[in-house]
Amino acid sequence: MKIIETKLPGVVIVEPRVFGDTRGFFQETWQKSRYEAIGINEQFVQDNISFSTRGVLRGLHYQNPHAQGKLVSVVQGEVFDVAVDIRVGSPTFGQWAGALLSGDNHRQLWIPPGFAHGFCVVSDTVYFTYKCSDVYAPEAEGGISWNDPDIGIEWPLSAVELSSKDKEYPRLRDIALERLPKFDRE
Repeated sequence: MKIIETKLPGVVIVEPRVFGDTRGFFQETWQKSRYEAIGINEQFVQDNISFSTRGVLRGLHYQNPHAQGKLVSVVQGEVFDVAVDIRVGSPTFGQWAGALLSGDNHRQLWIPPGFAHGFCVVSDTVYFTYKCSDVYAPEAEGGISWNDPDIGIEWPLSAVELSSKDKEYPRLRDIALERLPKFDRE
């Protein structure tokens, strides 16, 4: 397994070992002790899968309280996946990191609790998976505008399809600080 650091401490790209031959491939997508050895120590409590078509952008989503760490990957298709540090007091507050994840490159992105998350589908269709460290809590959900100019995410597509909820999210600077997660210096 190979780990690629991003510009956001704690957000990492994981390249699991893939064993392939003429019949196809085998990939281990999660093994507790191996992931703990690379610093992903969360206990996962919920798995999700989504299906989307080209141009769909989901995000930027977060929960507070009940912040979710997410280990995300693509089974089939390709996305541009993004994490945004929204932890009040963090030296990288408001900064983002992104990665192309696909069924071909088998990469995973680890997004620790306290970060907002979103992705944009760049293939015709995508099957996207999430391992989450806390359950979905609708009363704790929040979101940030996908095109917040203060964050400046360089999305690969300019014409995107958003949910009605995602269209309404405010800029990060317009969210009350007590609504955002806090940075833990430990």
